[in-house]
Amino acid sequence: MSKRKGLSIEEKRTRMMEFFFEKKDIFLLKELERQCQKEKGITSMSVKEILTSLVDDGLVDTDKIGTSVYFWAFPSKASQNRKRKLDELTNRLTDLENKKRALTETVPKARMGKEDSEERLGVLAALQAKKEEEARFLAEIERYRKCDPEVLKAARHEAEVFKEAANRWTDNIFSIKSWIKQKFAFDDQTIDKQFDIPAEFDYVD
Repeated sequence: MSKRKGLSIEEKRTRMMEFFFEKKDIFLLKELERQCQKEKGITSMSVKEILTSLVDDGLVDTDKIGTSVYFWAFPSKASQNRKRKLDELTNRLTDLENKKRALTETVPKARMGKEDSEERLGVLAALQAKKEEEARFLAEIERYRKCDPEVLKAARHEAEVFKEAANRWTDNIFSIKSWIKQKFAFDDQTIDKQFDIPAEFDYVD
Protein backbone atom coordinates (compact mmCIF):
# COMPACT_ATOMS: atom_id res chain seq x y z
CA MET A 1 0.00 0.00 0.00
CA SER A 2 1.19 3.52 -0.75
CA LYS A 3 2.03 5.97 2.00
CA ARG A 4 -0.83 8.23 3.05
CA LYS A 5 -0.60 11.87 2.08
CA GLY A 6 -0.12 14.53 4.76
CA LEU A 7 -2.57 17.27 5.67
CA SER A 8 -2.93 20.29 3.40
CA ILE A 9 -2.28 23.81 4.76
CA GLU A 10 -6.03 24.55 4.85
CA GLU A 11 -6.71 21.31 6.73
CA LYS A 12 -4.02 22.21 9.27
CA ARG A 13 -5.50 25.70 9.71
CA THR A 14 -8.98 24.25 10.25
CA ARG A 15 -7.73 21.67 12.76
CA MET A 16 -5.74 24.24 14.71
CA MET A 17 -8.78 26.53 14.97
CA GLU A 18 -10.81 23.55 16.16
CA PHE A 19 -8.13 22.90 18.80
CA PHE A 20 -8.38 26.49 20.12
CA PHE A 21 -12.19 26.42 20.12
CA GLU A 22 -12.26 23.08 21.95
CA LYS A 23 -9.68 24.02 24.61
CA LYS A 24 -10.77 27.63 25.22
CA ASP A 25 -7.37 28.35 26.82
CA ILE A 26 -4.13 30.29 26.30
CA PHE A 27 -1.00 28.51 25.05
CA LEU A 28 2.71 28.94 24.50
CA LEU A 29 4.17 27.91 21.14
CA LYS A 30 5.85 24.81 22.61
CA GLU A 31 2.55 23.70 24.12
CA LEU A 32 0.83 24.10 20.76
CA GLU A 33 3.58 22.19 18.96
CA ARG A 34 3.17 19.28 21.36
CA GLN A 35 -0.61 19.18 21.73
CA CYS A 36 -1.58 19.95 18.13
CA GLN A 37 0.61 17.11 16.93
CA LYS A 38 -0.83 14.73 19.50
CA GLU A 39 -4.50 15.70 19.21
CA LYS A 40 -4.87 17.08 15.66
CA GLY A 41 -2.15 15.33 13.68
CA ILE A 42 -0.34 18.58 12.81
CA THR A 43 3.40 18.00 12.74
CA SER A 44 5.23 20.07 15.35
CA MET A 45 7.53 21.54 12.70
CA SER A 46 4.60 23.08 10.80
CA VAL A 47 2.71 24.44 13.84
CA LYS A 48 4.57 27.78 13.89
CA GLU A 49 3.94 28.41 10.17
CA ILE A 50 0.23 27.62 10.46
CA LEU A 51 -0.08 29.63 13.67
CA THR A 52 1.57 32.66 12.05
CA SER A 53 -0.84 32.54 9.11
CA LEU A 54 -3.83 32.44 11.49
CA VAL A 55 -2.45 35.37 13.49
CA ASP A 56 -1.87 37.34 10.25
CA ASP A 57 -5.50 36.70 9.24
CA GLY A 58 -6.74 37.92 12.63
CA LEU A 59 -8.18 34.52 13.55
CA VAL A 60 -5.78 33.91 16.47
CA ASP A 61 -4.77 36.53 19.07
CA THR A 62 -1.28 36.83 20.50
CA ASP A 63 0.49 38.87 23.17
CA LYS A 64 3.91 38.97 24.77
CA ILE A 65 4.08 38.93 28.55
CA GLY A 66 7.62 39.24 29.83
CA THR A 67 9.72 36.92 27.72
CA SER A 68 6.83 34.59 26.84
CA VAL A 69 4.50 34.87 23.84
CA TYR A 70 0.97 33.55 24.29
CA PHE A 71 -1.67 32.58 21.71
CA TRP A 72 -5.43 32.11 22.00
CA ALA A 73 -8.66 32.08 20.00
CA PHE A 74 -12.08 31.86 21.61
CA PRO A 75 -15.26 30.90 19.68
CA SER A 76 -17.18 33.92 20.96
CA LYS A 77 -14.65 36.43 19.66
CA ALA A 78 -14.23 34.51 16.40
CA SER A 79 -17.99 34.67 15.82
CA GLN A 80 -18.04 38.40 16.64
CA ASN A 81 -15.14 39.08 14.29
CA ARG A 82 -16.78 37.11 11.49
CA LYS A 83 -20.10 38.88 12.04
CA ARG A 84 -18.41 42.29 12.01
CA LYS A 85 -16.46 41.42 8.87
CA LEU A 86 -19.58 40.07 7.18
CA ASP A 87 -21.49 43.22 8.12
CA GLU A 88 -18.71 45.38 6.68
CA LEU A 89 -18.59 43.35 3.48
CA THR A 90 -22.38 43.33 3.18
CA ASN A 91 -22.52 47.13 3.58
CA ARG A 92 -19.72 47.49 1.05
CA LEU A 93 -21.54 45.16 -1.33
CA THR A 94 -24.75 47.20 -0.99
CA ASP A 95 -22.79 50.36 -1.75
CA LEU A 96 -21.22 48.74 -4.80
CA GLU A 97 -24.62 47.54 -6.01
CA ASN A 98 -25.98 51.08 -5.71
CA LYS A 99 -23.00 52.43 -7.64
CA LYS A 100 -23.41 49.68 -10.21
CA ARG A 101 -27.09 50.57 -10.61
CA ALA A 102 -26.23 54.25 -11.00
CA LEU A 103 -23.56 53.46 -13.57
CA THR A 104 -25.94 51.14 -15.43
CA GLU A 105 -28.51 53.94 -15.62
CA THR A 106 -25.94 56.27 -17.16
CA VAL A 107 -25.12 53.88 -20.00
CA PRO A 108 -28.22 54.66 -22.18
CA LYS A 109 -27.52 58.37 -21.81
CA ALA A 110 -23.93 57.84 -22.77
CA ARG A 111 -24.99 55.97 -25.89
CA MET A 112 -27.14 58.81 -27.23
CA GLY A 113 -25.09 60.18 -30.09
CA LYS A 114 -21.90 59.12 -28.41
CA GLU A 115 -21.60 55.47 -29.33
CA ASP A 116 -17.84 55.59 -29.68
CA SER A 117 -17.08 58.41 -27.25
CA GLU A 118 -14.44 58.27 -24.52
CA GLU A 119 -17.15 58.95 -21.94
CA ARG A 120 -19.10 55.84 -22.93
CA LEU A 121 -16.00 53.67 -22.91
CA GLY A 122 -15.05 55.07 -19.52
CA VAL A 123 -18.47 54.31 -18.05
CA LEU A 124 -18.40 50.76 -19.38
CA ALA A 125 -14.91 50.23 -17.99
CA ALA A 126 -15.98 51.56 -14.61
CA LEU A 127 -19.05 49.30 -14.65
CA GLN A 128 -16.92 46.24 -15.40
CA ALA A 129 -14.52 47.17 -12.63
CA LYS A 130 -17.42 47.43 -10.15
CA LYS A 131 -18.74 44.04 -11.27
CA GLU A 132 -15.33 42.49 -10.65
CA GLU A 133 -15.08 44.22 -7.27
CA GLU A 134 -18.57 42.97 -6.37
CA ALA A 135 -17.54 39.41 -7.29
CA ARG A 136 -14.47 39.68 -5.05
CA PHE A 137 -16.57 40.84 -2.10
CA LEU A 138 -19.11 38.05 -2.67
CA ALA A 139 -16.25 35.55 -2.64
CA GLU A 140 -14.89 37.15 0.55
CA ILE A 141 -18.30 36.86 2.23
CA GLU A 142 -18.51 33.20 1.25
CA ARG A 143 -14.99 32.54 2.56
CA TYR A 144 -15.85 33.96 5.99
CA ARG A 145 -19.13 32.05 6.06
CA LYS A 146 -17.21 28.81 5.63
CA CYS A 147 -15.10 29.67 8.70
CA ASP A 148 -18.18 29.62 10.95
CA PRO A 149 -17.62 26.97 13.69
CA GLU A 150 -21.03 25.37 13.14
CA VAL A 151 -20.48 25.16 9.37
CA LEU A 152 -17.01 23.70 9.92
CA LYS A 153 -18.38 21.17 12.40
CA ALA A 154 -21.15 20.03 10.04
CA ALA A 155 -18.81 19.86 7.04
CA ARG A 156 -16.22 17.92 9.02
CA HIS A 157 -18.85 15.43 10.21
CA GLU A 158 -20.14 14.92 6.68
CA ALA A 159 -16.59 14.47 5.38
CA GLU A 160 -15.89 11.86 8.07
CA VAL A 161 -19.02 9.91 7.11
CA PHE A 162 -18.03 9.90 3.43
CA LYS A 163 -14.44 9.01 4.28
CA GLU A 164 -15.48 6.06 6.45
CA ALA A 165 -17.79 4.78 3.70
CA ALA A 166 -15.05 5.10 1.08
CA ASN A 167 -12.52 3.33 3.31
CA ARG A 168 -14.96 0.46 3.96
CA TRP A 169 -15.17 -0.12 0.21
CA THR A 170 -11.39 0.17 0.01
CA ASP A 171 -11.10 -2.55 2.69
CA ASN A 172 -13.45 -4.75 0.67
CA ILE A 173 -11.42 -4.28 -2.50
CA PHE A 174 -8.12 -5.06 -0.74
CA SER A 175 -9.72 -8.18 0.81
CA ILE A 176 -10.92 -9.35 -2.61
CA LYS A 177 -7.47 -8.72 -4.09
CA SER A 178 -5.87 -10.73 -1.28
CA TRP A 179 -8.28 -13.62 -1.90
CA ILE A 180 -7.58 -13.59 -5.65
CA LYS A 181 -3.81 -13.62 -5.05
CA GLN A 182 -4.09 -16.60 -2.72
CA LYS A 183 -6.60 -18.48 -4.92
CA PHE A 184 -5.07 -17.90 -8.36
CA ALA A 185 -1.49 -16.76 -7.55
CA PHE A 186 -1.93 -13.46 -9.46
CA ASP A 187 0.26 -10.47 -8.61
CA ASP A 188 -1.05 -6.97 -7.79
CA GLN A 189 -0.25 -5.54 -11.24
CA THR A 190 -2.22 -8.26 -13.01
CA ILE A 191 -5.25 -7.85 -10.76
CA ASP A 192 -5.19 -4.04 -11.04
CA LYS A 193 -4.99 -4.22 -14.82
CA GLN A 194 -7.76 -6.80 -15.09
CA PHE A 195 -10.19 -4.81 -12.92
CA ASP A 196 -9.08 -1.28 -13.95
CA ILE A 197 -7.85 -0.44 -10.44
CA PRO A 198 -5.59 2.65 -10.62
CA ALA A 199 -2.04 2.32 -9.30
CA GLU A 200 -2.56 5.12 -6.77
CA PHE A 201 -5.68 3.43 -5.29
CA ASP A 202 -5.49 3.66 -1.47
CA TYR A 203 -7.40 4.64 1.64
CA VAL A 204 -8.81 8.16 1.87
CA ASP A 205 -6.87 10.20 4.42
